[in-house]
Amino acid sequence: MLDDKTRALASARNFAVLTTLMADGTPQSHVMWVDHDDEHILINTEIHRQKYANVTRDPRATVTIIDADDGYSYTEVRGTVVDTVGGETARRHIDELSLRYFGRPYSNRIQSERVILRIRPDRVIVH
Repeated sequence: MLDDKTRALASARNFAVLTTLMADGTPQSHVMWVDHDDEHILINTEIHRQKYANVTRDPRATVTIIDADDGYSYTEVRGTVVDTVGGETARRHIDELSLRYFGRPYSNRIQSERVILRIRPDRVIVH
């Protein structure tokens, strides 16, 4: 279960940094939109992206969500990708995120297939 601050940050218009591990162990980080389902952090991506390949091979991931109003206020979720959700659910989800962040449905071209990464928190550090 996520704590109240992490849920609040993941519900608002805050950006997150997703860090995954490349095959050689090198960390790779991306600024992402973020969401949650009370128990998991949710990240929406496409299956052709490197981050998806990384978590398919090694499901460990860290998501740092930064408060847009105070950059010194953030939460770090170290966890494991325990599930992926694709299809129409993932497509609707990216539209919901785009509405939150930009006030309109997602308009970028989808190159492969949208997928939601469900990240179970193994450790949460709140700052």
